[in-house]
Amino acid sequence: MRVLRQLLGLLGELLITAGAFLLLFVGWQLWWTDVVADADAGAVVTQLQTDPNAWVQPDQVKLGDAFAIVRIPRFGADFARPLYEGTTREVLQRGIGHYSGTQLPGEVGNFAMAGHRTTYGKAFNLIATLQPGDVVLVETKDTYFVYRVTGHEIVAPTHTSVLLPVPDQPEARATEARLTMTSCHPEFSARERYVAFATLDARYPRSQGVPASVLEVER
Repeated sequence: MRVLRQLLGLLGELLITAGAFLLLFVGWQLWWTDVVADADAGAVVTQLQTDPNAWVQPDQVKLGDAFAIVRIPRFGADFARPLYEGTTREVLQRGIGHYSGTQLPGEVGNFAMAGHRTTYGKAFNLIATLQPGDVVLVETKDTYFVYRVTGHEIVAPTHTSVLLPVPDQPEARATEARLTMTSCHPEFSARERYVAFATLDARYPRSQGVPASVLEVER
């Protein structure tokens, strides 16, 4: 019996230790990754805004390059995240990723990007709050591109036809500039993908700026 009690005591200590490590991991995953990613994103955005030489032209990007700033007024007046080339794990841990092979900002076809809904800054945490008409502003070295949300759908992760030049229409020929944003659905799960769609509404020279009315959010 003494040996059994010792074994049970040891098992209990191991379970407590494992539980403590699990709590630490959850805290790191849900909180600390946000802290680190937000700080990194803020530094990159600041650099792009203050250093003209930090910009990379969209048609010259390589994997991992930050080449645009994404602003979504519905997500908050201060929301600004770097847009990087590629959607690798490393890229999405830093910000929003552009699906390589899809169109670039402002081009006819489908300009597609992805972002985390939880952890690592959760850039697209509020993607499900987007409403038709909401603005997604994409700032590049020379131009502000104003996209307006048109709708959304929820699909399986394997449903990659949303990334086609005309989403979900493999035989269609693109005639307008579109934007597709993808993120995991529901929150804390990768079971499905939440996909928001938008079309290009306007463009402005970066030197000119964007009219304040563009950034107003309808409540």
